[in-house]
Amino acid sequence: MKSSWQKSFFITYLLLLGLCIGAEIAVGMLAAPVIFFPSAFLGEGVLSHFQSGVLMTQIFLKFNVLLMLCMLLITAYEIYLYKIKNYDFASAVILFAALLASLAFVLYFTPYIVEAQKSGAEITSSAEFRSMHGWSEIVMKVILLSQVGLFFRRIWIILK
Repeated sequence: MKSSWQKSFFITYLLLLGLCIGAEIAVGMLAAPVIFFPSAFLGEGVLSHFQSGVLMTQIFLKFNVLLMLCMLLITAYEIYLYKIKNYDFASAVILFAALLASLAFVLYFTPYIVEAQKSGAEITSSAEFRSMHGWSEIVMKVILLSQVGLFFRRIWIILK
């Protein structure tokens, strides 16, 4: 890394990855348990599991915008690194996993869940919905792990 603007791009890149990682942890580990188990804080009968799911979906719809914006900028930076011959095959594979999983989450799983919720609580308690929801959780973990991998991979390359 030579110029100060290249350093600024790199720092911005790491901040974007950190933002995504932090948001994923906040949504998945902090918000979801509170949203899905409101009785621990407000008493019994406040929200049904279906109503909690509707609220959580609204959080994920906002998160999806952040995720795709960050992934677009992260991908642009990785393409820039490729163009200046700072190519790293492992980073490219990790980026591809993160990008593919992000697109699947935003364009496949989220719309499925939104449509199922529009059909009512009965649909969201079906085995098919539980399976899709379970896969969406796995995909979110792939996004998180691949972004963490990309974060540390790029730091490792710089420190080497």
